[in-house]
Amino acid sequence: MSRFSRFGSGPNKKSVIKTSGNGVVYVDWKDADNLRRMMSPNGKIYGRKRLSTTAKEQAMIAQAIKRARFMGLLPYTSATL
Repeated sequence: MSRFSRFGSGPNKKSVIKTSGNGVVYVDWKDADNLRRMMSPNGKIYGRKRLSTTAKEQAMIAQAIKRARFMGLLPYTSATL
């Protein structure tokens, strides 16, 4: 087995979870490039084990992806990925 897990938590893994100046944790739905990394090529949202996030963080990521889809920043299906 390699040094890193098989789910891609390598050394350069960048988190999409951010903290504001007053300590509030949030996920920015306008950051489409980082949110696209949380989705499969077919447009499905990756699970918690793959993203190595907590349940609360995963819920925030899912909500941000859904908002970005509604606003047209991310596709619903793989037709335009």
